[in-house]
Order: sequence, then C-alpha cells, then structure tokens
Amino acid sequence: MYRNKNLLEVVRLSPCQHCNIADGTVVAAHSNQMRDGKGRGLKAHDYRIAALCFTCHAELDQGRDMSREERLNMWEAAHRRTVGWLFENDHITVRFS
Repeated sequence: MYRNKNLLEVVRLSPCQHCNIADGTVVAAHSNQMRDGKGRGLKAHDYRIAALCFTCHAELDQGRDMSREERLNMWEAAHRRTVGWLFENDHITVRFS
C-alpha cells in the first residue's frame, strides 16, 4: 500500500478540483473503488486521491443526489484535475536515476 503524508498535505493547498472553491476545507479524498486498493477499513493508495472541499467530499461519500456512476465520474474527473494541478504547480516532478 502506497502512503505519502507529504502528498496528502500539499493537496490542501489546492482549490477543490470539483467546484473550484478555496475555502480551507480541501483534503485528499481517496478513491472508494476496490480497484484502487480500497477495502474494509483500508483507504486506497495515497496516489489515488482527489482534492475536494468538505462539501464535495461529503456529497461524494454520503450524497444521495447522485447515482453510483455519477459519483465515480465526479471523483475520476477531480482526480485527473488534481494530478494535473500537482504537476503544473511543481509539487510533483519526474527524476531520472
């Protein structure tokens, strides 16, 4: 299981990658999919995260207004934008050995 505290912390600097708000409540929302390492009492890998504010994160995890497919699509889009934000803001770089 991949864990990286620094990655989770730097995501807090991002605006919400779903609604674009920057209200100080943004956290790294882990994937809820088993394919990403999610299991009973186990979070997915730390690289399978989306920067989401409290409201969007709650809607994703407990919301009743979206279907399962809509929640999956919401998370996937926010995840892609989060990875882009991390690279574009030089929080992730590629090293050559």
